[in-house]
Amino acid sequence: MDIATILGLSFGSIILIVSILMGGSPGLFLNIPSILIVVGGTIATSFIRYSMADVINTMKVAIKAFTSRLSVPFEVIQEIVNLANIARKNGLIVLEQQPISDPFLKKAIMYCVDGHEADFIQEVLEKEVELTVERHEVGQGVFKGMGDSAPAFGMIGTLVGLVQMLANMSDASTIGPAMAVALLTTLYGAVMANLLFIPLADKLALRSSEEERNRRLIIEGVLGILKGLNPRVMEEFLETFLPPKDRGKGQKK
Repeated sequence: MDIATILGLSFGSIILIVSILMGGSPGLFLNIPSILIVVGGTIATSFIRYSMADVINTMKVAIKAFTSRLSVPFEVIQEIVNLANIARKNGLIVLEQQPISDPFLKKAIMYCVDGHEADFIQEVLEKEVELTVERHEVGQGVFKGMGDSAPAFGMIGTLVGLVQMLANMSDASTIGPAMAVALLTTLYGAVMANLLFIPLADKLALRSSEEERNRRLIIEGVLGILKGLNPRVMEEFLETFLPPKDRGKGQKK
């Protein structure tokens, strides 16, 4: 579970709600037609820009990204080094019986056990990384598109409200309330874009970058196992993927 995302969404929502409650009646900020314009328009443009499958898959990827735990790079390195030690002592075939937590690492090790050449393994794994990044970029694009569309439809809703207000100027007492309702769609669009869609797109980009780094680390580690690199040398090399402050922990341990 991505606690940071949940905390951010919760804190932002609470601050907004508290501010509304402190400023007056919360009922003033609820308008169903405005919500329909912003939410409906944003969803409609998403289906126009992307296929239905892309939009649905983006929602699934977003849920998975924020509920599943990425492998910790340090732990992945330690697992690869352990596998390298086993392979060096007992051969690659023994690795088939070893429990491996990361699915991508397990797949790479199975290629090694099956006797495939290093060039083939590298090509297949890098192609999978490339396609995964492309799928993630589609998901980011969907949320960025929603972040662009929500404020635009908020403004459209405001214009619709202004037209309706100006068409009925005979009663001056209704102008203020009508203006307030017209502005609500702009508020809804701005909140949805800046509290939900754009931050989610940025978080997906971050998670995609982290996953790509982990998988490239795994590729280098598996190729090192095939080459028969000394596990200690391999560990030092793989730790270049880590921030300087996290390097050397495995050796100390």
